[in-house]
Amino acid sequence: MHNSDIEVIIVGAGPVGLTLACELRLASIRVTILERRPQRSAHSRALTIHGRTLEMLGLRGLDQRFVALGTSLSSGHYAGLDTRLDFSGFDTPHPYTLFLPQNTTERLLEERLLEDGVAIVRGALVEQTQQDDDGVTVAGTHDGAPFCLRARYLIGTDGARSLVRQQAGIAFDGVAATCSMLMGDVRLRHPPASPMLSLTNAAGSLMIVPLEQGRYRVITLNARRPQVAAAEAATVEELSQASTAIADYDFGLHDASWLSRFNDETRLARRYRQGRVFLAGDAAHIHMPAGGQGMNVGMQDAMNLGWKLAGVLKGYAPDSLLDSYHAERHPVGVSLQHNTLAQTAMLTRFDAHTLALRATISDMLAQPDVNRALASELSGFGVRYPISLGSDASAGSADWIGRRVPDWLLRLADGTAVGIHELLHAGKWLQLVVGNAAHTAQPYRFDAAWLTSLTIKPGCQPLAGIKSLLIRPDGYADHAV
Repeated sequence: MHNSDIEVIIVGAGPVGLTLACELRLASIRVTILERRPQRSAHSRALTIHGRTLEMLGLRGLDQRFVALGTSLSSGHYAGLDTRLDFSGFDTPHPYTLFLPQNTTERLLEERLLEDGVAIVRGALVEQTQQDDDGVTVAGTHDGAPFCLRARYLIGTDGARSLVRQQAGIAFDGVAATCSMLMGDVRLRHPPASPMLSLTNAAGSLMIVPLEQGRYRVITLNARRPQVAAAEAATVEELSQASTAIADYDFGLHDASWLSRFNDETRLARRYRQGRVFLAGDAAHIHMPAGGQGMNVGMQDAMNLGWKLAGVLKGYAPDSLLDSYHAERHPVGVSLQHNTLAQTAMLTRFDAHTLALRATISDMLAQPDVNRALASELSGFGVRYPISLGSDASAGSADWIGRRVPDWLLRLADGTAVGIHELLHAGKWLQLVVGNAAHTAQPYRFDAAWLTSLTIKPGCQPLAGIKSLLIRPDGYADHAV
């Protein structure tokens, strides 16, 4: 393993690290990915890709690779309540969640990197990290042999026990685990009639989700054994007993390909940036996997950081742009922490008081505005960034700052019809100028090589009343005039 003028080292080759590497390679940044595992995991692990994450992949022309292999469902759950969240009304090409095993997600992202000539360095155990004013040094062993690498920046996407986070001295605040759940990927002789079963009563909670090739994910929390040591081996018999206690039936579960335990430990990094070191994904936030949000928030962390880091390394933007990563994504982590703690309270307690609370909140979700508010949060469609990065936008419309821009169809000056998201495939800023309006200054502090500027015909309804719209590489409006 050699330095070869590395610009960014990423520790961890899960979906978050791979997404970040894809974004950096789009700008031809020299990146090295270090992964301690000798090969990609064979287990399904995270299953849910939310609509905003698919939309984010679509910003780079990658979404259909994932959609083609997954199963879509237009609803989701909040704390396993009877009234489901409705994603079907969002203005997006992906008004649903996609069930796709994490190992498939990783394979598709890795294939994209291989197209750019980037290979993951597997079997690389990082043991020491250090930074100075000019860069970072990472040392460890690769297949038993020592290595030492130097780069401009270091990104920790190395999970809940992140060595990168620990050696950067970043606190990981939160609450310790109070319960544990049992999960298994199994076959069912008698699967439930509904595509997704969720059941909670005094005996505990049970969720069954269809996987591929006739398998199902079964998740249980047995009210009689709410906390089990992680070291205790998980068995099919235990999963069957818990399912039977809750549903009076185990659905004929058998032939487990994977059994695991997880808990509700919830923590959030106090800072996402420490000098030349950054955190993303589980290295920055962990929680009960309620609503399937963790991988999605992590992948969205990665895109937010990726285009900014690429812009700074290319000399298009000042280093101060990188401070906006923490400023924008840490509040999303806080929101994630709050909603998963709230769901955990309802998912893991089975007394009469909590069951009554579940029924009350479920009834409230039948109100469209309440349902949409929580659906926006879990899906990622509700994320909005409050500050303009590209300019002093005080003269523009405050209504546009930080808004997610849907894939609206535009008519260019030459008559060509094109979707906004297609125009962002190159990972550059996008300026849309309506008709004969004067072009505003090109993205202010940013070099013109990082900008696509196009004139569109007047009459595009979503852009009515504005002269120009500046859109960030991650598909959020910077501001409008």
